[in-house]
Amino acid sequence: MRELARLPRLAMLFLACMPWLAGCAALPKYESPKLSLVAVKMQGGDFFSQRLQVRLRVFNPNARELPISGIAYRIEINDTEIGNGSTAAPFTVPAMGEVEFDMQVTANLVGAMGKLLSRRSSSEELAYRLVGDVSLSSGFLRRIPFDERGSVKL
Repeated sequence: MRELARLPRLAMLFLACMPWLAGCAALPKYESPKLSLVAVKMQGGDFFSQRLQVRLRVFNPNARELPISGIAYRIEINDTEIGNGSTAAPFTVPAMGEVEFDMQVTANLVGAMGKLLSRRSSSEELAYRLVGDVSLSSGFLRRIPFDERGSVKL
């Protein structure tokens, strides 16, 4: 008997939550931003640590602006990880627009840097991969993963 008395309460609770659940289904879904490596410049360093300036472009394929609070990333060049880290400076990418920004990457590339710098021609392009998450400063969805590949001149 007691369980039958609980059924109307559970049904009422379920009915009360229906508009909220329907609203969640209608939340805008963000398509992953497209990140691309624009340039990599050697800033200095020594045998154990190198400082690189990495210029990235973020393209927002969404019809809404993308309020980015930070980006956590890993950068690979020619299948060799050269660095990782995060940006902390917030910025906004306009709807269907793009923004470029610079990041400093410190890497320990004793073997990898030798491979990269031993290239005879500076016009050769290097394959890269960017993997990470974009953190949003507002909205229901707070993290958008990305995994981009491309090529860049060193």
